[in-house]
Order: sequence, then C-alpha cells, then structure tokens
Amino acid sequence: MEHTKTNEKTISICLMQDNSEIIPYDTVGIPIYIRSGWLSMYTNMRSRCHWHEDLEFIRIHSGNMCYWINGKTILLKEGDCLFVNTRQMHYGYSHQGENCDFTCIILHPSLLSMHQTLRNEFVNPLLQNTAFEYLHCHADDETTVPIRSDLDAILSLKKEHLPAYELQIAGLMCLLCGELYRLSLSHNDICGQENHPDITIRQNMVSFIYQHYAEKIGLSDIAQAGNVCRNKCCQIFSQSMHLSPIEFLNHYRLEVSRNLLDGKDWSIVQIAQSCGFNHSSYYSKLFYRTYHCTPTEYRKQNGLSDGAVKNIPNTKI
Repeated sequence: MEHTKTNEKTISICLMQDNSEIIPYDTVGIPIYIRSGWLSMYTNMRSRCHWHEDLEFIRIHSGNMCYWINGKTILLKEGDCLFVNTRQMHYGYSHQGENCDFTCIILHPSLLSMHQTLRNEFVNPLLQNTAFEYLHCHADDETTVPIRSDLDAILSLKKEHLPAYELQIAGLMCLLCGELYRLSLSHNDICGQENHPDITIRQNMVSFIYQHYAEKIGLSDIAQAGNVCRNKCCQIFSQSMHLSPIEFLNHYRLEVSRNLLDGKDWSIVQIAQSCGFNHSSYYSKLFYRTYHCTPTEYRKQNGLSDGAVKNIPNTKI
C-alpha cells in the first residue's frame, strides 16, 4: 500500500495496490468518516484517484472544486453537494488553482442494518445501479433540499459529538438512501441512461483497464474484455465517458503515475514503465499535456527529488 507525504496540516490517504482506499473511520468498528477542511490541505490541491465500497458525499461550503468520476468531470460550486455511489473511481482537485472549503462524509453500506426485505427492495438496487454513478445536487435545486439538509444534520451531529451520535447518523443515512433511491429512478428517466447490456459491458472494460493498465494492452484487448467489437467499444466509451478507450487508459495510467511521483523515490523511467508507458518521452509528453508540467517539474513543485531506488519490486501500485 502507498501513503501520501504527511505533516500536521496535510490530509493523507492510504491506498491498496488496486487503488482502493483504506478509510480511517472516526471510531473503530463504526464505518463513519467525516472531515472538513480546505483543498489546500492536499498535496498539489488534489486528492489521489481511488475507489472504495463506501458511499461518499461532498458538501461545498465556499469556493469551487472539480470532481472526476469515471472519466467525467463535474464542477462543484458553493452550496452544492455530490453523492458518489459505491465502487466508483473518483478524486477531487482544484478548479483553476482556487482553494475550496468542503466537508467529506464517507459512510459504509453496512450501517444500513435494516430489515432484509427493505435492503433487497431499495438499498441493494441503489448500490448496484451501474447507471447511477453519482448525483450532483446543485445549490438551487429544490428537489435535492432533503439531501443537503440530511448532510448538514450529519455534520452537526459529528461536531456536537453527543453520546450515541453515530446511531443518529445511521438513522439519517437511511433517510438519505431513501431520497437517493427515489432520485435514482427519475435520474435514469431524465438522463436517458444507456441500456443495461451496455452498462455491464462498460463496467467489464473499465475493470479490465484498472487491473491491466501496467501491461501492454490496446483497443482490441479492451474490446475483448467487453466481448464487443472495436467500434462498439469506442462508441460505449464516447457516450458514457466522453473519451476514447485509449484516452481513458492513458488518463488512468497518468493518475497512477502521479501517485507514484508523490510517494515513491523511483526514477521517471521506472515510473513510466510501471504504469504501462514503454517510452518515457511519450509519458512526459502526455503528462505535460494533462498537468501542464513535466514529471520532473511536478516533483520539484512538491519538494521531491528525482532519485531512484534499487531492487524495486515488479508490482502494480
């Protein structure tokens, strides 16, 4: 697993080899994580690309923040909220260098220890709805007022820290999931999500990329993972991600490499190769195009050296 560089003013996250995040819950045994702070508390004012089984909510108090979810970028503004469903690749980062004051609330579905019929009827369909990756709750959207109110109530309970506040938060989470379930039905109707077979195919192809990004893979391999032709593969990515399959692959590789630049004392060549880039010059070109600096400049900006470590294991990060 990898750790970001930390100090008393820096927020850190811990990732496993598959980029799943280990959530440092507030209380041992109770899967609730609530943190408020500024985006500047993260290295380079951006978190690391990751996923987890938990449900995540972002509440924007002031400023703006960009949020990347499965290849889609959302601009969150003051007063907005964002719901990210379970097992979605995501991260937040600064919008045009702007700082942002926000609260992150992460809750594991196991908190919903309700009657089994209720789980099967409402909770599981919400969590397993691959078309409902996220919900952007705009500050002026009256239909999402209950969600924003519930999130603010959860934050107040955490601040007050009265006895059994965790139990009250679990109750509010049931209310939240009820609202999200209702909105997920109308969301699908309004947005005209792609049919279920295409959603499943996309999930299979994206999962293949997450698992094999460090290997030499191309369009044919990605299409084969979804059991579709190359044209159909490109069509699905274009419609749902607004990226080509190779663009999505390279974007993910770049995100993993940026995490390595932050946390590993490897050479640029070693990082490029470990992320599936055969040529460091091509890697540097893509990195500059995406982040507006070279990998070496990125390290210097974050006070890191461009050294190399001997006996580097041949594993994915």
